[in-house]
Amino acid sequence: MASNVFWKVEDVAKELGVSKSYAYKLIRKLNDELKSMGYLTVAGRINKKFFMEKMCYDNSDRTERNR
Repeated sequence: MASNVFWKVEDVAKELGVSKSYAYKLIRKLNDELKSMGYLTVAGRINKKFFMEKMCYDNSDRTERNR
């Protein structure tokens, strides 16, 4: 499996411009949602695609920010 499928807390913090402690809280909340949907989760990691969907990003938004 590709290593960029899951983001670590550092990736989430950098993407959102927040502290690591806040990124942990977000990951925990998103993982709780995934668990309620029947998915297995890993503490401190979040599926990148799920994260992007929940944060209302699509590829064009990210492309614009990286210019």
